[in-house]
Amino acid sequence: MSRVYNFSAGPAVLPEEVLKEAAAEMLDYQGTGMSVMEMSHRSKAYQRIIDEAEADLRELMRIPDNYKVLFLQGGAHQQFAMVPMNLMKNKVADYIITGQWAKKAWKEAQLYGKANAIASSEDGTFSYIPDCTDLPISGDADYVYICENNTIYGTKFHNLPDTKGKLLVSDVSSCFLSEPVDVSRYGIIYGGVQKNIGPAGVVIVIIREDLITEDTLPGTPTMLKYKTHADNGSMYNTPPAYGIYICGKVFKWLKRQGGLEAMKEYNEKKAAILYDFLDRSKLFKGTVRKEDRSLMNVPFVTGDKDLDAKFVKEAEAAGFVNLKGHRSVGGMRASIYNAMPIEGVEKLVAFMEEFEKNN
Repeated sequence: MSRVYNFSAGPAVLPEEVLKEAAAEMLDYQGTGMSVMEMSHRSKAYQRIIDEAEADLRELMRIPDNYKVLFLQGGAHQQFAMVPMNLMKNKVADYIITGQWAKKAWKEAQLYGKANAIASSEDGTFSYIPDCTDLPISGDADYVYICENNTIYGTKFHNLPDTKGKLLVSDVSSCFLSEPVDVSRYGIIYGGVQKNIGPAGVVIVIIREDLITEDTLPGTPTMLKYKTHADNGSMYNTPPAYGIYICGKVFKWLKRQGGLEAMKEYNEKKAAILYDFLDRSKLFKGTVRKEDRSLMNVPFVTGDKDLDAKFVKEAEAAGFVNLKGHRSVGGMRASIYNAMPIEGVEKLVAFMEEFEKNN
């Protein structure tokens, strides 16, 4: 069977080149006579893999020297707890609620201190980003938290909120490496890799060094202290070794594509093809306010649940898979991450045009 166009929100499409490279090295990684899956994480060969992955990520994102890169486990969900456990010195934090994951993070933070929801777009089913130019930021807040791209609802912060000098913490799981970013504007920027970078099981945390201290909330497990992992080069325990190896390959692939500037241009081109169609379609419509649209996740509906289901079924038969919207919102969603080729989007739009004619 030939490969399908996979519009899954995560785990998601990976660059074919990377998969082929990994396949070629599956039984014998660079003359070691074994797979990376079988390799000791304490070996010289593996140390090179993780060091190179970090160096390439630093280059791609132009990460300043006073930030540490940590390859961790537990997904973004574990960061919902790790952030307050490590940063909530005053036991106060401000959260901007723009979707399900920001809401989950905010609820988790309430276990550790006072978590204030200072802005929300829940009144509009998270179909927009609230105005963040003059937020009621708490004077004693330890940080301000956002989820920068909302996978389920297809919204994106195109401008970072004015945190009035407070530390910004951002979950970038679904827009990671899709465009250039100024890391110095964040205290912590983190994301699960299974959407845009690699296989599920790795979360990357980029954290400013002055935030890495022993001074965590009482009872914080050793495994949940950033300092533990920073002091041990992400090797305090066995890391998700194979996942990090694939991430490293994706970083090299991104460099070959021309880096994040080139990726942004490519992603804008791809997204425009789909959004332009949705804006002129009589049957399909996008669900997000235009100025807040994500380049990565594009939700849309026909307005008729049965027709939505028919579309998803017929699309799958035609080789366009995982277009069903998140169970909490229904409808459809096309996730068009870095590795989705432009022809995948063009062919999807051609299929949608055909479906519209017939229905």
